[in-house]
Parts: sequence; structure tokens; C-alpha cells
Amino acid sequence: MSRRRPTEGGPALSRRALLTGTAGALGGAVLAGLPGVLDGQEAAPARPIVPEDATKLQGAATSPLGERSPFVTASRAPYGETVGSSLTPLQDLTGVVTPSDLHFERHHAGIPALDPERHTLTIHGLVERPLTFSVDDLKRFPQTVRTYFIECSGNGRAAYREPKPEMTAQKVSGMLSTSEWTGVPLATLFREVGAKPEAKWFLAEGGDACLMTRSVPMAKAWDDAMVVWAQNGEPLRPAQGYPIRLLLPGWEGNINVKWLRRLELGAAPWMTRWETAKYTDPRPDHTADMFTFAQQAKSIITSPSHPGRIASPGWHAVHGLAWTGRGRITKVEVSVDGGGRWHEAELLGEVRPKAPVRFQHMWEWRGDAATLLSRATDETGEVQPTRTALIATRGIGTDYHFNQIVGWQVARDGAVTFHGET
Repeated sequence: MSRRRPTEGGPALSRRALLTGTAGALGGAVLAGLPGVLDGQEAAPARPIVPEDATKLQGAATSPLGERSPFVTASRAPYGETVGSSLTPLQDLTGVVTPSDLHFERHHAGIPALDPERHTLTIHGLVERPLTFSVDDLKRFPQTVRTYFIECSGNGRAAYREPKPEMTAQKVSGMLSTSEWTGVPLATLFREVGAKPEAKWFLAEGGDACLMTRSVPMAKAWDDAMVVWAQNGEPLRPAQGYPIRLLLPGWEGNINVKWLRRLELGAAPWMTRWETAKYTDPRPDHTADMFTFAQQAKSIITSPSHPGRIASPGWHAVHGLAWTGRGRITKVEVSVDGGGRWHEAELLGEVRPKAPVRFQHMWEWRGDAATLLSRATDETGEVQPTRTALIATRGIGTDYHFNQIVGWQVARDGAVTFHGET
């Protein structure tokens, strides 16, 4: 049997390990043990060690949980913080649904540990019958399954304030993720408790250490709001609100309260610190917009993108994601000359409300420098603005709801860097 010698400094693979099918697992262990993988550094991982001919060896055994190939290294970044965020690696994904373990995170007090058998949801205030539901109680109601994105309202801030060539799609727009959600319509629960006509708002409270609380118009509850307990066919991940969270499709991420424990109905917004000191939109005239809930039409090219490189001239698929919190995307355009001319891109798959759509445009690169841009239009008629236009109306100090056109600069040698000055 022919065997490749181990790489210099790497662990030796015994014949027994190879024959028992553990080469793949060992390769994963080699990868996980490299400096930079566990400590958050940027060191590139070495390639895993695998047999030269997999057809000559018994494969690995079944396991309790499936794992990605050790050659697939997509991960959220940064990580290790209880107050902050980790970003979805958009440039490494395909389709529109985000794997649950790569869904972006945003925490104000870390991830709470909650027992689903003790966790409850209380609905009270302007209702006929105040009730407390266990998680199992909620699962007895007729279920709804929908695919929606969640996006932090601060997504894109870094690229708006100070665009830099080394930014990746993950850094530019990585606080966007999409899941198939399972839960109960909030309207069903409000009918169960007998919401009173004078109730115009409700307060959602989370069960984390910061007691996240946001005021929500009742109209959203009667529209498409949900209380969900599953994503992508499994229970919510703890970082996404296990055991239950509020889902307000198309609205800024913070108001989709995780670890939901209380809903109080009232006649007016509560004006909590999370909607006064935080999550308001400063304006150049020193005023601020409040309750700017819906996310706007946006798009980003995910390939080609930094740190990738176009290997050779020829035809290439320029593809990415477009989304809006105001319904459906109706058109995506791609420019390969910095906005001089725009070409309508192909929309792939079903175009659903408040869910991203993947787009592609075939482009023949002839080895010249190029600037790739994308812009989306949604069914309200909103078209992504340039960064210059957005600064003119919102000011450079605005803090939320960034939907400027972004793109990538392609050099003659095929190197791709971020281009945010539109």
C-alpha cells in the first residue's frame, strides 16, 4: 500500500488509523489544533491529511452529529465576546438559507442558559385573559413555516463610515442571515388572550441579562409576526434565542427579541432605552428618526469578492444576494464599469417576500481593471442609493439602516478588493 509521508511537523498517521477510517477525523483534529483556529488569529490553516486513494480504505463510521469536511473552513468572525457581534461568512455560502451554526450573532449581555421546561411566555396588559404559556403550550397551536432574513440595523456601518480595500463580504454585510423558521403566528396568541381594541402597541421582553425590551406596533402582530422555536428543521440555536424568540419579518434585527419571556399590550410605545438611547437614526440637523423598523433594499456581490482572485480571463459568474424588508426584490442590476452601464441580472430560485434572492450575471473578463457593483430594486420602487447620495441625505454620522451600493475592484492581475466609494 502506497502512503504519502506526513507533512513536515505534522502528526504521523498510522496504518491502523487509516484502515479504521479515522483519517478524516484526524485531519479535522489537525485543522482544529492549528494556531489561529481557536485563538481567533488570522493564520491560514494547513490542508488536512487524507489518504492518497480513498477507494482503498474503509471510510469513517457514522456519528451522532454530522460534520463538515475538514476542507470547508467557513466560520463566523470575530468571536469570543459576550457584548458584540460575530458575522456570517457570506462569501463562503451558496443559495439563500444560512446554516444555523453560521447565523450571525449580536449580543448585549451574552447568551443565557435557559431550561425549556421552565421557560414561559406571559402575555398581559390590555387583554381579556392574561395567560402564561409553556414552550409545549405554544407548540400545540397550529404551526407556520416561513423563510425570512434577519439583519442587524447596523449592518454595513463599517463600509459606510470608513470603507477599506481589505474588507470582505463578511465584514461589509455579514450581519445578515436567513433561516426557515417554525412557530406560531403572534396573531393567534393575541386572539387567544383576547387583545383589546385599544391596544395599539406591545412590549416584547427577552430573558437575557440586559432584559432587552422593544415596543412594537400591534399592526405587525396582525400581519406576519411569529413566535418561533425552530430554525432550519431543528430547535433554535442558543445564540438565536432558544427556546423561543420573536420574529418580525423584514424589521431590524434588534426588535426580533430573543429568549422571549413577556409580551405586554398597551396604548402607546414604552420608550425603553433600546429605542431612545439606542436604535434611533441620527440626522444631520441634530434630530433623530425613531421606530425606523423596516430594512431597506440592499444587495452585495459575494463572488468575486475579497480576498479572492480571478484566476484567468474568460467568462465568470458574478453572483450575490439581494434583499428588502419591504416585500420582494423585483430587479437586481450589475455594473462591471463602476456604474457607467447597468445590466439586469438573473434572479435565481423563488423570489419570496422578506427573504433574500440570489442573483447572477455572466461577465467576460478580458484582463482589464474593472469595478463590479450591484444595486437592487424592491416592489415599493426603492432603488439602492450611492454612498454619496446617502451621505447627502443622512449624514456620515447616521448609525443604522445602511443600504448604499457597494462593490469590488478587480485589478489586472485578478486581485479583488473592496470598493465602497460610490
